[in-house]
Amino acid sequence: MLSHQKPPLAMKDKHFIIIGIVFVAAAVAAVIFGSDLKPQNLPQPIPYQETETSVLGAETNPSSFPAEVNLAVPFTSQAPHTIWDEEHKEFCEEASVLMTASYIQNQPIPDPDFAEEQLQKIKNWEVINLGYYKDTTASETAQILTEYFGIKKVELASDPSLEQIKQALAQGKLVILPAAGRQLNNPNYRQPGPLYHMLVIKGYTKDGRIITNDPGTRNGADYIFEADVIMNAMHDWNDGDVENGEKIIIVVG
Repeated sequence: MLSHQKPPLAMKDKHFIIIGIVFVAAAVAAVIFGSDLKPQNLPQPIPYQETETSVLGAETNPSSFPAEVNLAVPFTSQAPHTIWDEEHKEFCEEASVLMTASYIQNQPIPDPDFAEEQLQKIKNWEVINLGYYKDTTASETAQILTEYFGIKKVELASDPSLEQIKQALAQGKLVILPAAGRQLNNPNYRQPGPLYHMLVIKGYTKDGRIITNDPGTRNGADYIFEADVIMNAMHDWNDGDVENGEKIIIVVG
């Protein structure tokens, strides 16, 4: 008696199965980590224009905010040449201030060589003026912006609300976020992720998510986080006890 066996899958069918698995995996990752791996249809990027308004102590009126904001911030990862050695694992603060200063000064970050050169210059300044370059606090990072880059409009905001962050962005200001890195749950980090991390908040979407330039990954340009992830992960260095560090941001512009 002849046995009835299923014919082998055609190559075309196998391709469809593989594609389906990839899409399912991407959808699961987006649900688990609360972010889009490849954000789509972001607002048009807006270049920097100086304003006189401060968000500190000011009343917020969310109904007056634009529905969405995306500031035109150049991107670099903290390892421009994708060499994640011990030095570059510590360069999130340097990359964040470089991106921020480039936005404020309307300057590009044209290529990895330029980015690497600038990161090394910032590191050298820190070593001379702070005594070290690793794990700079929000206050020390603000000092880099004011003293090294000569940016005058730099403010520290303790225990900020989400509305204050959106208000700053609506005014064309950038927000630098110090964070307990592992609470960000960015799947692109080398696991388990950084204990302490810093990134640039550059906008928000119509549905309330937060647009960032996250230097902790080469895929960090326009990286989307859920707002509650950002607010929960916000913590200053606190001598290494990051998860109990102060809720604070740096507002620039």
